[in-house]
Amino acid sequence: MFKGNGKWFWFAIVFVLLYLPALTYDVLTSDRTLVVRIVLTVLIVAYAVGWVAAPRWLWGSDSENVNTAICLSMTVLGLVIVFWLGMSSAGLMVYIVSTVAVVLTPWRAIAINATVLGALAGTMYLQHDLAIDGGQLGTLFSISLGMLAMGRMVRANRALSLAQDEIAALARTEERNRLARDLHDILGHSLTTISLKSGVARRLLESDEPDRALAEIREVETLTRQALSDVRTTVSGYREVSLSAEVVGARAALRAGGIEADLPHAVDNVRPELQGVFGYVLREGITNVLRHAAATRCSVRLGDTWLEVRDDGRGAGVGEPGTGLTGLAERLAPLGGTVLAGPLDDGGYRLRAEVA
Repeated sequence: MFKGNGKWFWFAIVFVLLYLPALTYDVLTSDRTLVVRIVLTVLIVAYAVGWVAAPRWLWGSDSENVNTAICLSMTVLGLVIVFWLGMSSAGLMVYIVSTVAVVLTPWRAIAINATVLGALAGTMYLQHDLAIDGGQLGTLFSISLGMLAMGRMVRANRALSLAQDEIAALARTEERNRLARDLHDILGHSLTTISLKSGVARRLLESDEPDRALAEIREVETLTRQALSDVRTTVSGYREVSLSAEVVGARAALRAGGIEADLPHAVDNVRPELQGVFGYVLREGITNVLRHAAATRCSVRLGDTWLEVRDDGRGAGVGEPGTGLTGLAERLAPLGGTVLAGPLDDGGYRLRAEVA
């Protein structure tokens, strides 16, 4: 439950070794009956062992009710020993009040320790020992308050540690999602274009046009190298997307796919902070047109806070959004943006990204 219980364990060992031998010696050499001396010795040893083992019991449990039950058991055992030995041994309760104050939540610790102090004070008063042994109550009260503050600090440190672990887990999840989105965007677009150009080169070779086929193969080689470079930089976390570069790439990809391209010649009207994310939107839109649309024409329109990709194909993409559209929605969400995708009434398909 708490970190650092090893230090508490050795702290407990030291105190028990200092206090237990003297206490058991006094009990064994007292004028009580043999049975009483044996029973008291067993109870004292059990109390000492229980207090030493408390860090392992209590800090290894995540149940507040179980911890409370254990603390109450130790409290009752300690009070039995003190009442049997006499109020001069009230200091023996320092072990339990400190443990309770550190381990339990504040209100439970206050309730138990206040009951202990009240029971001791009442007994001292009735036995007229308050003036003699009452100083021990002040010591127990001070220790209880100090350990209560320590317990709050320990719980705060534990909560901070858990929060840090959760933040680290969320960061790892976000990084995995980022990597998945980037790899999808890179490989989806690049491999689709490479596939189209390879097909064009094959047909040109079959048509006995080796010069044109060679040009297409050179472009495939260039695209492959670029895709490899993008994958490497994405894994390193330094890749940036340029909207203007994506427009140039989209024009080349659409041309290779035999699709008429109606694309903007400039992207200056798009807000600078949106050009990166809109580059991903354009890449995903063009990839979907090449893969699914069976279109003959594709147009792209830009505004300061929006981007729209339209085609005249078969309206592919109806139904649940795929990985690419989900990734776009995740990219736009931090900016307050939305993604709309679906078939058009007059045929074709539209992908629109907009930031409010």
